[in-house]
Amino acid sequence: MKQHPILHHYPASPYAEKIRLIFGYKRIDWRSVMIPPIMPKPDVVALTGGYRRTPILQLGAEVYCDTALIVRALERMKPSPTLYPYGDTLAVLALAQFAESVLSNVAVPIAFQPEAVKTFFPEAGADFLDRFREDRGAMRKGGTVRRGSLGECKALYAHYAPLIEAQFADGRAFLLGSSLCAADFACYHPLWPIGRLPALKGLLEPYPRLSAWMARMQAIGHASSAEMSSAQALEVARSSKPAPQHGAAFETEGRAIGDTVEVMPVDYALDPVRGELLECSADEIALRRTDPRAGTVVVHFPRAGYQIRKAQ
Repeated sequence: MKQHPILHHYPASPYAEKIRLIFGYKRIDWRSVMIPPIMPKPDVVALTGGYRRTPILQLGAEVYCDTALIVRALERMKPSPTLYPYGDTLAVLALAQFAESVLSNVAVPIAFQPEAVKTFFPEAGADFLDRFREDRGAMRKGGTVRRGSLGECKALYAHYAPLIEAQFADGRAFLLGSSLCAADFACYHPLWPIGRLPALKGLLEPYPRLSAWMARMQAIGHASSAEMSSAQALEVARSSKPAPQHGAAFETEGRAIGDTVEVMPVDYALDPVRGELLECSADEIALRRTDPRAGTVVVHFPRAGYQIRKAQ
């Protein structure tokens, strides 16, 4: 029986919007599991072992963390239409990393101002804003990511937006040419929440080419999805078997394949995931772990942006 990819997400997540649009671009039917935007997330933790960022992609008993890796997993699953029409080049990687590490930290604070959070979470109770703020503070505790003031972010946006606008000066439809690529999805998702708020649309008006590109991206849509409960997703994991791993061991920080290790991000949300090291290549880390509700799963991380350490 064919298993559909399962996306664990919530509607207001910009990173989840990136993956939802890739489903649309690749015409992949998928299953949608709504998760809480803030902790606690018991069903998420059952799958991941502690990783708490959104979204998470589940393919049977395989769990993919971080959209940088999720994008590649979907490309492997369905290579056509490709996300890399220009090749898997440094230009594509650099633009995507700029979006993830720079543009996101500028645009998201502008969009998710306190009054806007109520717009993104219309059904939230009166105390949600305080809990949301506390949750995001906890995610950044001990991390290396600095969020600038609103004024600083607006100034930086005024610097970067014209540069993005200039990418379309030759009449191209997408950031790197006539074809859509992974970098378009990476750069679109931080700007997506700005475009959703009427009070902020003035930030896009001086940039007609950027605005037209955003409209083209939005028009891709999300393909066909069906709702699934988190309990059903856990049952899918429990009744599935992880695929065999290659067992690559490249610069493993003194750990061996089969060792119990912990993996966690290097920048924020420093929640370690413990498991048996199955693979450690130049671009991916895979851990096997067992949970009473999820069964035996393999949790995948990109190598870039994550660290391996001895289990504490």
